Amino acid sequence: MIKGTVLYGHPKDADTFEKYYAEIHLPLVAKTNGVVKAENTKFLPGPDGSALAYYRMAKLYFTGPAEMQQALTSPEGQAMASDLSNFATGGATIIFGIVE
Repeated sequence: MIKGTVLYGHPKDADTFEKYYAEIHLPLVAKTNGVVKAENTKFLPGPDGSALAYYRMAKLYFTGPAEMQQALTSPEGQAMASDLSNFATGGATIIFGIVE
């Protein structure tokens, strides 16, 4: 299994981010064939109340490398990836790995 992780930096406007993320971006993720599981995390402040380095994390799971490649190069996958610039005003770091 392959896992793609998206780490979102703190947005300029959290309310705008959340509205767009829920109403526009997550439906794009749901339309992408080959994503077998998706998890979304909104981080809480650290134990001392300070903001963490990242605001949110999304994890997308694929059955294997070929399925990941097919999903991400599909029109839906390309729309999902290009949509990041529409709402991720704090930036987004994307990493992939093999789930062991």
